[in-house]
Amino acid sequence: MKSLKIVARQTWQMIRAFSGDDAYERYLEHWHKYHASEGGQPLDCKTFFDTEQIRKWEGVRRCC
Repeated sequence: MKSLKIVARQTWQMIRAFSGDDAYERYLEHWHKYHASEGGQPLDCKTFFDTEQIRKWEGVRRCC
C-alpha cells in the first residue's frame, strides 16, 4: 500500500499538471531533451511566462 506521503505528492503533481503550474518545468525538460544540442540557453522563467501569456491571449477577440 502506498504511503500517505507518496499519494499526497502524486496528487499535488496532478493538480499542478492540470492547472498548468508545472509548465516551466515541462518546458525545461523538453528543451534539454530536444534543443540543448543546438546550443543556446532556454528561456528564463519570467520570459517564458510572459511569452506564454502573449501566445495564449493574443488571438482572443471576443468579450466572453
